[in-house]
Amino acid sequence: MSHGTWIKESPVSVTVCDTRGMILDMNDKAVETFQKDGGRALIGKNVMDCHPEPSKSQLKEMLKTQSTNCYTIESGGKRKLIYQVPWYEHHEFRGLVELSFEIPSEVPHFIR
Repeated sequence: MSHGTWIKESPVSVTVCDTRGMILDMNDKAVETFQKDGGRALIGKNVMDCHPEPSKSQLKEMLKTQSTNCYTIESGGKRKLIYQVPWYEHHEFRGLVELSFEIPSEVPHFIR
């Protein structure tokens, strides 16, 4: 397996941006998810231009503080978990990764 190729066809939407918010990469699911917004053409664009307030300010703060954001949404009758997390290369902050995937309406919760 080549480094990083496993994510290309994953059912999890993955979008990667740099420290300025420029979209560096999207896997196939992210391209499909954001097709109406431009799909693959979003690579090279700034994520700030894709979000209204207050999301834009929150993303700016996340880039500034290297923080994580996690929430759920419902769109088109489908529930999704959105997980936005900093990514690093050689211990240096390089930007944010957004993971988005469908979740069932009832999610079991276990305490282990």
